[in-house]
Amino acid sequence: MNTMKVLALTLLITLMHSPLFLSVTVSSSKPKVEVHEHTDAVLACEFRTEKDQNPRIEWKKKGMGVTFVYFNHKFTGQYASRAKMEGATLTFHSVSQKDSGEYRCEVTASEDHVSLGEATVTLNVLVPPHVPSCEVPSSVFVGSGLELQCKDKLSVPPATYRWYKDNKALTPSAETQYSADTSKGTLEFRSVTKIDAGMYRCESSNSVGAPKSCVAQQLKVIDYPLNTTVLIAGAATFLALVLFCCICVCVCRRRGCCKKEKKMKSNKSYNPPPPPPIRNIKHYKQAHSFMI
Repeated sequence: MNTMKVLALTLLITLMHSPLFLSVTVSSSKPKVEVHEHTDAVLACEFRTEKDQNPRIEWKKKGMGVTFVYFNHKFTGQYASRAKMEGATLTFHSVSQKDSGEYRCEVTASEDHVSLGEATVTLNVLVPPHVPSCEVPSSVFVGSGLELQCKDKLSVPPATYRWYKDNKALTPSAETQYSADTSKGTLEFRSVTKIDAGMYRCESSNSVGAPKSCVAQQLKVIDYPLNTTVLIAGAATFLALVLFCCICVCVCRRRGCCKKEKKMKSNKSYNPPPPPPIRNIKHYKQAHSFMI
């Protein structure tokens, strides 16, 4: 029994002095951080070393490449005036959408058996709706198709959209002549009528802030000009006549009408003029004499 206790104690002492316990460990109590725009963001990073009491701490932002945020005991570039460090925890002041991304906390303890440890923190900056850009034409012809467009490129999460006509929300249904896409911000008319004229505006919204709307714009629905209508009708009639003539010519050629007419003209008999009258030699008398 005493032998077993001695072996167990020996094994415990061996494990305690094993290199497994001589390593730096790094973690984050909040690996995902979501904050509103223009507020502070705290990126937590905790570490523990076995021997090294003055480890090297670095923060990097991952993207197309790797950008140093905190290096060699100081902040770099734009971060110098709006960030602070407490232990290994990083705090940004007045964040914007550009600060969103994945950050890595790295702790290097050269005296530990495993000298490098790291933890990743993802920052997502939430942005309320902005005033959307709205595309509404000033006029459109009756019967033509039409698509109105609305876009807010800045809001996070992405905005959803709603269209209004004369300050009344448009709700598409099977009976309406228009359809709307709330995620793309489009309002589409299959065939515009006179009753579609009015003041149109679009509203963008998300879960972060109050909805924002663009300025209402006037849409006029007009008839085609009379001269344009006459021109179109005349052109259509002319084309129909040309097509009819081409069909008639083709039918005539297939039936051989043109060839028969030519043949009849070529086979027409030719009557030469009558020959002059022939005098009878027997009744011819010499009336004069000739001298040689």
